[in-house]
Amino acid sequence: MKPTCENCGKSLPNESDEAMICTFECTFCKDCVDKVLMNVCPNCGGGFEKRPTRPSSLLTKYPVSRKKYQKPIDMEEFRLTLAKYKNIEPNKR
Repeated sequence: MKPTCENCGKSLPNESDEAMICTFECTFCKDCVDKVLMNVCPNCGGGFEKRPTRPSSLLTKYPVSRKKYQKPIDMEEFRLTLAKYKNIEPNKR
């Protein structure tokens, strides 16, 4: 479980309601998904869903990652992916 938004670096702890993931578990905050990515994953072209919360009883055995995966979106590069997928429902991409 990634602890931050890959685009803006916002903290996304286990209990966050702001964490969104794609099928490959790319992790972004809800603001970036809605306002920057338009529900298109810049890595795979898929859509996003709310990230589930890991049960607190399992956090000791399976802790949240401490590694930050921040790689701000290159909007020039992303515009091609966005144009290709933004008008197609995620389950039909």
